[in-house]
Amino acid sequence: MRDFLNTPIELLNSITEKKANILKKEINVSTFGDMLEHFPFRYIDKSKFTKIKDIANEDTYIQVIGRVIKKDIVKGKGQRLIITIKDDTATIDLVFFQGLKWINESFAIGIDYVIFGKPTIFNGIFNFAHPEFETLLAHRHTSIETFFPIYNTTERMKNAFLSSKNLAKYTQEILSLAVNRIEENLPEYITKHYNLFTRERALREIHFPKNDQTLAKAKIRLKFEELFFMQLENQVKKHINRSKNKGFIFSIVGENFTNFYKNHLPFTLTNAQQRVVKEIRNDMRTGSQMNRLLQGDVGSGKTLVGLLCMLIAIDNGFQASIIAPTEILAQQHFNSIKNFLKNMPINVCLLTGSSKQKDRKILLSALSEGEIHILVGTHAILENNVVFKNLGLAIIDEQHRFGVEQRSKMWSKNHIPPHILVMTATPIPRTLAMSVYGDLDCSVIDELPKGRKPIKTLHLFDRDILTLFNFIRKQIDIGRQIYVVYPLIKESEKMDLKDLMDGYESIVREFPLPKYQISIVHGQMKAEDKDYEMQRFKEGITNIMVATTVIEVGVDVPNATVMIIENAERFGLAQLHQLRGRVGRGQEQSYCILRTKDDISQEGLFRINTMCSTNNGFEIAQADLQLRGPGNIAGTQQSGVLDLKIADIVQDELMMTQTKELAVQIISHDPLLNARENKPLRDYLASKHKTADFSQIS
Repeated sequence: MRDFLNTPIELLNSITEKKANILKKEINVSTFGDMLEHFPFRYIDKSKFTKIKDIANEDTYIQVIGRVIKKDIVKGKGQRLIITIKDDTATIDLVFFQGLKWINESFAIGIDYVIFGKPTIFNGIFNFAHPEFETLLAHRHTSIETFFPIYNTTERMKNAFLSSKNLAKYTQEILSLAVNRIEENLPEYITKHYNLFTRERALREIHFPKNDQTLAKAKIRLKFEELFFMQLENQVKKHINRSKNKGFIFSIVGENFTNFYKNHLPFTLTNAQQRVVKEIRNDMRTGSQMNRLLQGDVGSGKTLVGLLCMLIAIDNGFQASIIAPTEILAQQHFNSIKNFLKNMPINVCLLTGSSKQKDRKILLSALSEGEIHILVGTHAILENNVVFKNLGLAIIDEQHRFGVEQRSKMWSKNHIPPHILVMTATPIPRTLAMSVYGDLDCSVIDELPKGRKPIKTLHLFDRDILTLFNFIRKQIDIGRQIYVVYPLIKESEKMDLKDLMDGYESIVREFPLPKYQISIVHGQMKAEDKDYEMQRFKEGITNIMVATTVIEVGVDVPNATVMIIENAERFGLAQLHQLRGRVGRGQEQSYCILRTKDDISQEGLFRINTMCSTNNGFEIAQADLQLRGPGNIAGTQQSGVLDLKIADIVQDELMMTQTKELAVQIISHDPLLNARENKPLRDYLASKHKTADFSQIS
C-alpha cells in the first residue's frame, strides 16, 4: 500500500513527462505522495461571487460571473489579449500575455464565464491578469467542495498550464485513486490518545475541507505527524550514537583541574557554569561518546567552561582541541587559554591557515608525540596531516559556521571518536534547539559573571550627531574606548548606507590628532595591518576603532565601553546582539548606541526597540525567529534541517514540546521500535530513509 504514495507523478493520466519534469524542478513533486504533501497555503469559498462594481481589494482572490462582450488583440512592444466581460453592474478587462491563440479560441462572445483570480490595478482601473476561467455551464457541472485550495506555483508552472487550479485537479484525481491505499504511520494508541484524524482523512480534508472544523483537525493531525517524526528521528539518532559510539572514559578529576580550580581560577564560577561543568563531566565518564551543545550568551564564560573540561581530558591522559571558524576568534581563544594557564605546565599551541610552514612542521611533530596538550585553531586542524597522539575532547565553537562534513572530520582524529562539545554564542530559541539539535544533549549558561553591569542600549537618529559626538568625547575623557561599526566598506548605489571611509574621515575631523588616536579595521585589509590596528586598540593606544563587522567576534577589550552601530536598521537582530557583546566585558558601565536613518521602517524599528528593551540573547533570538523564520537562523537554511511542510516551530511550540516528550518516552521503552504496536513507526522511518537497516537511520 505504501507503494501507492511512491507512484511516479507521470503515471497520472493527465500529466505528461514534460509537466512531470517541471513539477520536480519547480516544487520538488515527483510522486503521488509529494503531490499530496504539497499543501494549499489558503482556501477560497467558491460558493461566493463578487459583483464587478464591488471589487475593492486587490490583495484577495475573488470570483465573478461575466458575459464576454469584446475581444481585442493589442499589438505593440509585446502582444496582449484583452477580453472584456460585463455583469449587471459594470465591466472589467481580462488581460493575457501568453497562450493568446488558445485563450482567444476558448472565449466566445455572448457566453457567460466564471472568472477566478486576484484583481490588479492598472492606470487606476481594476483588471484581471491571467485569471482562471471556465464557462458558467461547466462550472455548474464541476463537482467541487465549498472550500477550494490555492497552491503555491511559479511563473514557469503557470506557463506550462500547471496553475493552482490544475494542481487541485491532479490532487483530486490522486485522492480518488487513494481510497484505503494510504497506510497509517501512527500507532492506534497515539491517534486515540490525541484524538487525531487518520492519515488518509487528514490528507483529504487538508486539500478539500468540508468546513472550518475538519480543516482545523486535518492541520492538527498533519502538524503532529511532521513534528513527531522529526523528534522521533532525533531520539533514534541519539540512542544509536550512545549505543554504537563508544567514548573514552574520563574517570578522574586530577591534579591539573584541581590546581587550576583552587589556585588559578580568575573569578568564582557562576551557578550556571558549575552546573554545566557537572553535566559535561557526567557525560565524559559514561563510556559513550559525548555529543553536547553548549549555549551561552556573549560574555557568559563558555571558554572557561571549555577549558575546565579540557583539563579533565588532560588529567585522564588525553589531548584536547578547540576549533573556531575565523583566525581572529581562534587567536582570541588561544590568548585567553594561554593567559588562564600561564602558571601551569600545560602546552597550548595555535594552528591556523596563516601558520608558517616551518612552525607548522615542528607543531605537527610535537602534536603526534603528545607534547601538545591543547591545540587551538581554525579549519586547518581538520587537515589529514594534523595527527594527534590521543585526542579525547574536541570543542567546536560557533558550530553553525562549519559544514557537517567538516565537523565529522574531527571524529576520525582518534581510533575511538573524541567527545564532542559544540559551543555557540548565538542563542538558539528553545523550539529551534529541540528541532535542529534534538539529537544533542543541551546545556545552557544563562547567567553572566558577577559584577558585570547590564549594557545600556540607546537609539539615536542621524539628526542626533552632535549629541553622539559629545557623548564620545566624555567617555574618552574618563579613559574609555569606543567602537564605531559600519555595514559597508565601499559606497553602495543600491542602498543608502554610510560609507566606512567617509565615516572614518568625519570622526578624524571631529577628534583630531594629537589629542585623539583612531584605528580603522575592515575585511579587505592585509592580516598584518588588521592585527597591528587591533593591537593598538587593545593596548589602549587608540581611543576609537572604526570598523566593519569584522569585529563581530574575537575582539576582547574590557576598557572598550561604547559600541556605536551606524545604520543599525540594516543589521539583523543576531548580528546586533553579537556586536553589542564586544562591550560590557569589564566592571564599568557600558553602552550600545544604535544609530539609524530618521525615516525607519516598521520592521527596522521593531528590531531596534527589541535591542533597547532587553539584553537577554534568548529573548532576542525568539524575536528574530518570529521575524525571519527558522530557515535563516543558526545555519538551518544551509543545512536543510528544517524542511517543514506544514508545522511552524514558532506557532506550534506546545505541540513541539508534546511530540518531543512522546518520542523520548517511546524510545526509552522501545529503543529500536521492535514492539508490535510500534511497527507503523518503524516501517515509516525505514521507508522514509529507503533502508531496511533501522540502525543506519541518520
